[in-house]
Amino acid sequence: MTTAAPVTENGDDAVGTVVGDPPPSRWPRPALAMLLLATAAFWTIGLSQNGWGNSFYAAAVQAGTDDWKAFLFGSSDAANTITVDKPPASLWVMEISTRVFGVDSWAILLPQVLLGIASVALLYASVRRVFGPAAGLIAGAVLALTPVATLMFRYDNPDALLVFLMVAATWALLRGVESGRTRWVLLCGALIGVGFLTKQLQVMLIMPGLAAAYVVAAPPRLRTRLLQLLAGLAAALVSAGWWVALVELWPRANRPYIGGSSDNSFLQLTLGYNGLGRILGGGAGGGGGLPAPPGGGPDGPGGAPMFGTAGITRMFSTASATQISWLLPAALLLLAAGLVLCGRTARTDLTRASYLAWGGWLLVTGLVFSFMSGIFHDYYTVALAPGVAAVAGIGSVHLWRHREIRWVPPLLALSAATTTGWAWVLLGRSPDFVPALRWIVLALGAAATVGLLVGAVRPASTSAAGNLTTWAAGVAVAAALAGPVAFCIHTVGTAHTGPIIVAGPSMNGGLPEPPGGGQLPGQGTPSAKVSEVLAADAERYTWVAAAIGSIEASGYQLATGDSVMPIGGFAGADPAPTVQQFQQYVGEGRIHYFLESPHPGMPAFPTESGAKSESSQIRDWVTQHYTATSVDGVTLYDLTVSPH
Repeated sequence: MTTAAPVTENGDDAVGTVVGDPPPSRWPRPALAMLLLATAAFWTIGLSQNGWGNSFYAAAVQAGTDDWKAFLFGSSDAANTITVDKPPASLWVMEISTRVFGVDSWAILLPQVLLGIASVALLYASVRRVFGPAAGLIAGAVLALTPVATLMFRYDNPDALLVFLMVAATWALLRGVESGRTRWVLLCGALIGVGFLTKQLQVMLIMPGLAAAYVVAAPPRLRTRLLQLLAGLAAALVSAGWWVALVELWPRANRPYIGGSSDNSFLQLTLGYNGLGRILGGGAGGGGGLPAPPGGGPDGPGGAPMFGTAGITRMFSTASATQISWLLPAALLLLAAGLVLCGRTARTDLTRASYLAWGGWLLVTGLVFSFMSGIFHDYYTVALAPGVAAVAGIGSVHLWRHREIRWVPPLLALSAATTTGWAWVLLGRSPDFVPALRWIVLALGAAATVGLLVGAVRPASTSAAGNLTTWAAGVAVAAALAGPVAFCIHTVGTAHTGPIIVAGPSMNGGLPEPPGGGQLPGQGTPSAKVSEVLAADAERYTWVAAAIGSIEASGYQLATGDSVMPIGGFAGADPAPTVQQFQQYVGEGRIHYFLESPHPGMPAFPTESGAKSESSQIRDWVTQHYTATSVDGVTLYDLTVSPH
């Protein structure tokens, strides 16, 4: 085999054009346009039904729209009590939109849709450059029709921007592999740095595959390749480090508390709660936020681990399976087969480099997600979707072009059979959801498998064999995508709110979607009467109210448009504000009400020493010194009245 060359739009090797060559095909551009337009139309259907989506982030967007310091730091409230437990890059995108169009559901969620469309387009461009438009279209369509992608590119969590930046970084790196130019490696590093400012260390999951692709396949000599990668790492440090340095050097008394950390440090948050704590579970690395003991976290419904059981089967045995794993077995088969097909090609072979980059993304991300013992949510698997989609696109087309090799057609048939069988299993976990679909998929997949096998044993030169194989391949694609499409349609037609969400219908044997689309206790929209009470004389106070935890506070803040202090951050476990600080704010007349929801809310987690958290001590102090009144089931303590 020879070194793979970039392909033209019709999928042929771009080894030169001479007089008499057929003109490039014109179908790829219209096909890409149709894919992107269809994706945009599909993902915007019923977008407003998601309301604020995750109110934890929506409230931070509102705060950043009102106050530039809150914008810079990612504060939960415009008075800058505490930040969200992530860096603010994803908030910046939504806040720019809301500063232009106003704070509403569409202005917050539409940028997420646009990031998804851009991810599909960049994935297409990256795959097409080496494998042709057919592979690019397959990869783009698979990404667009992955259930968890349909879910998260319509939601206000940080994952939409993270995935876009990861795809963009991979695209840039592969351009660098092709040309050997340092500028592409620098761009890749800069994009990874912005990814760090989106969701911290998760962006690093793609780095092993990218580094391997560049070291193995880039044209320059080895020393130059290594120096270029170091330059890319420096670019990543600069693009992320400016904000980290700003936060760490800014006087702590004059900035919000870093949510999720135990010592008001972003570096500690990175290595603790959002670092080792996610991987190892329990209190690894220290930090605030929601504790998660080893082995998958606290118990959820029915006594099962809330975050699933860590292990090699997590992507297949929990709710994550229907989010991401429809084509995962086939992608693994195609990855192995594609690397074998690369054989003894030249070191700079772009085909092998693509497998290393996208396959490395797939393997490293999948393994980390499978074995992480701390907090894990099924929607995290959206970061795995581009890897699965790219390998499915490049692997299927690459093998199809080499189907004259004896072992390739049987492997394509095995891939079709595996995908069909797994879809049949997944659809069986939601037996009340379109029951006939799993049998239709089974029939189509079986027909495709037989067609591919029959085509393999008949002479490839006969038109009958070629037609049969082509039709079988088309049927195999339909069978592979039928289940994900159905789950995507269900996802688009269902309202999702809250911090814990899943795509598609509930599944037996996994973690079902919580009632209300993922709302945690205590979250919700306050009544008009409660909002009216809070809004009265709001301009006189820094905070119209205070509530335990951002989940509780966010609903009141979004309803009133005024700052509501989220005591203790996301789950009420962070030491911000302290009891003394809270008492000082009350003494200065800066807080009007303390709120207690009629719902139980998040548990009052103790500190590592076992003592009561600051939020619990604040609640005790308020209830002991102030008189409670009730408005529509919400208990309010007026902190401007003299304590008893």
